[in-house]
Amino acid sequence: MILPSVIDAIGDTPLVSLDRVVTELGLSGRILAKLDYLLPGFSKKDRAARTIIEAARASGELRDGQPVIELTSGNMGTGLAIVCGVLGHPFIAVMSEGNSPERARMMRALGAEVVLVPQAKGSRPGEVSGADLARVEEAAQRITRERAAFRADQFARPGNPAAHFHGTAPEIWAQSGETVSVFADFAGSGGTLAGCAAYLAPRGVRCYAVEPTGAEAIGGGDRSTPAHPIQGGGYDMDALAHLKSTDSAGTVTVSGNEARDHARLLARREGIFGGFSSGANLAAAVQLLRGPERGGTIAIVICDSGLKYLSTDLWDDPPPQ
Repeated sequence: MILPSVIDAIGDTPLVSLDRVVTELGLSGRILAKLDYLLPGFSKKDRAARTIIEAARASGELRDGQPVIELTSGNMGTGLAIVCGVLGHPFIAVMSEGNSPERARMMRALGAEVVLVPQAKGSRPGEVSGADLARVEEAAQRITRERAAFRADQFARPGNPAAHFHGTAPEIWAQSGETVSVFADFAGSGGTLAGCAAYLAPRGVRCYAVEPTGAEAIGGGDRSTPAHPIQGGGYDMDALAHLKSTDSAGTVTVSGNEARDHARLLARREGIFGGFSSGANLAAAVQLLRGPERGGTIAIVICDSGLKYLSTDLWDDPPPQ
């Protein structure tokens, strides 16, 4: 089948059983990985980018040729760069300098204008905090006014969770033969978790939010050490609008080191080259199978590609096996 554009290649990613990891760790149960890092922009955010832009064009809120702008850690921006490029919209990505430079280079290669915002005082490269995100938001609002642009606003627009309610979740449910009992996802904007939970929870699936140790705003836990290397989420924000009415079974906390170690395990044992948040999702699934969800079937998303982290310490001297 010949597709009319690369936009039509967004969706229907494979679901893979991580049997080698389960065996190596001696777990009771099953982990299924949704390979969204194989989407055109190498991340799950392609789904939300497509849905938000198509909905805005259909409603007339986004006019032909009008610029689009968005705050991004790089993944949503990459998806928007692809969708906007195909549909004829200039795209401006506003991103913290704390994010890995691969992301900015990829967006520029796809035709985006990238505005990098200096980090807040005390922030470290590779670790984007809520304070950093607030500075990016301020810049995004200013440029939106100056350019008379359409703001994609992944943190608020319903197209974000809708993309996963109509795409990711039913794909997982069907591909698993309706056997999934648990879903867990690292919370960035909250769109994936909210959309998947809205579809899966009524089918008896328990859905967990994954967040960094020490930045546990969703679960109301420890918030003493909000700095962490898991880019794209865990911003220690009090309000994620998409999660306000989510039917959640709870939260799972994962440290930066655990996310790093499990991303490396995923690559070494399963040949799946995911990023930090993918490692966090695997680490959370392992915790759940060792605890309250022992014996269950847990679905996770491989959120983005490890290629976006080559300049970080994610792949620095992994231990020999």
